[in-house]
Amino acid sequence: MHSLQFTAESSSNGMVERDFTVGEVPGVLWSPASGADRAPLVLMGHGGGAHKKHPAMAGRAQRLVTGCGFHVAVIDAPGHGDRPRSAHDEQDVAELRQAQAAHEPEGPVVVRYNARLAELAVPEWQAALDALQELPEIGAEGPVGYFGIALGTAIGVPLVAAEPRITAAVFGLMWPDALVEAAKRITVPVEFDMQWDDERIPREAGLALFDAFASKEKTLHANAGKHFDFPRFEADSAVRFFARHLDRAAAAPA
Repeated sequence: MHSLQFTAESSSNGMVERDFTVGEVPGVLWSPASGADRAPLVLMGHGGGAHKKHPAMAGRAQRLVTGCGFHVAVIDAPGHGDRPRSAHDEQDVAELRQAQAAHEPEGPVVVRYNARLAELAVPEWQAALDALQELPEIGAEGPVGYFGIALGTAIGVPLVAAEPRITAAVFGLMWPDALVEAAKRITVPVEFDMQWDDERIPREAGLALFDAFASKEKTLHANAGKHFDFPRFEADSAVRFFARHLDRAAAAPA
């Protein structure tokens, strides 16, 4: 098992940021600057073409860390951030750009590309979770959530389906094609986001993925607008969702 190695640390706005590696996978852990006692952990998956410290990741982490006292961890997906692209990555990205330039459906390319990334990323996330739970401020028994939109959903759905330590999840903005069977194995509370007028992912596709989750508690957030009109206030809703489920789990008697 790979151990976690911290490589840099900084602090601002009530939050400590620590870069780390687990094996060759780089990540970042945000924690309360107060050095609070053991607290829940939220794993976050970034979007396609983004990276672990993308402003969306840092902004969501700020809400969860300073608003809830949680820890938040992100790792770079294969071929993203500080991880070099493979020849296979370059080929998939080129095919995506060609489809976009020709105004052809990009779904088949994205679904195939993301499914390949998920096969690589799920065991990496599990190794990172193993290492993070070795930290005394997180611990092996603390509640864990997962928050990922777009590529973060493509990786997160199979991860949550395979990982019993994750007890609540927020997903959204992804085609169902490669995810339905994994979604059927997910029974933890889920909040799911979609854009009602999404020009990339048909409305019926978003609804099909939401319908596939086997969770007794699942909530659909459908906002008017196109794919990139995804509202920032959904991050606040996700924070409330995790505060409700992870704080409750943390307070439960052993």
